[in-house]
Amino acid sequence: MTEIFEAIKRSAVKINEAIMYDDTGYSKECNSTGDTQLKLDIKSDIFIENEFKKITSIKEIVSEEKENKTSLHAKGEYLIGYDPLDGSSLLDVDQSVGSIFGIYKHNYSGKNLLASAYVVYGPRVELVIATDKVRMYRLNRKDEFYFYKEIKLNQKGKLNAPGSTQMCWSVHHRKMIDDIFKDGYRLRYSGGMVLDLHHILLKGGGLFSYPGTSDLPKGKLRLVFEVFPFAFIFEKAGGRSIDGKNRILDLTPSHPHDTSPCFFGSNSEIDRVLKTYE
Repeated sequence: MTEIFEAIKRSAVKINEAIMYDDTGYSKECNSTGDTQLKLDIKSDIFIENEFKKITSIKEIVSEEKENKTSLHAKGEYLIGYDPLDGSSLLDVDQSVGSIFGIYKHNYSGKNLLASAYVVYGPRVELVIATDKVRMYRLNRKDEFYFYKEIKLNQKGKLNAPGSTQMCWSVHHRKMIDDIFKDGYRLRYSGGMVLDLHHILLKGGGLFSYPGTSDLPKGKLRLVFEVFPFAFIFEKAGGRSIDGKNRILDLTPSHPHDTSPCFFGSNSEIDRVLKTYE
């Protein structure tokens, strides 16, 4: 699996350079959900796919930017679901964005996720890899990633990142969010999943929520590309992730683009969500 992580590192260097210097405007193409793609969405997807094509242990990949799976090597054992440039709509206001990767075996269910990783492209480029532990790396001047530290969550955090359209929240969800703020939690929400979850992980805990709403009962975030990889990371860091009632990694999507409500956090915050949604 090391060669997969090395491919992620190489693609991250190329994506970071494109973010810094290439056109951040929209293309004429749409992704699988009908969203107009940025030129950098397409370019990032190409960078990653080209790197994965070199790895014979990868059997198949599926990108958030494409409707269908792509077969690579018939004798490979790993499947990879990835979002090449999450939060790309924030690029035109110069906010941090990221790439997310889930490494699976057999199928794209939560129980078959073996490892995950994400990259943050910001003032610094940081890579987080979760296997048995959660390890963070930083990019240096030589375009090499060096180990920086291990990430662990506290039992209770201080941050609250409430996502989705607030006017479509349920009454019980709104009360929970209001009560969390009354207890002294600080708002940290950028509209970029990678950045907000990275913030919570590095600050030791808190809650990121993207519930089911009246306009999107099944949530917005995609299991294979976004939710499963971060669920794995939060669990390995000592936290938890649920859909409101169930453990995220116990879920099995029927399609790679299936979505789910999701809550990521340290244990105290997840206990609070479970109490609210019981």
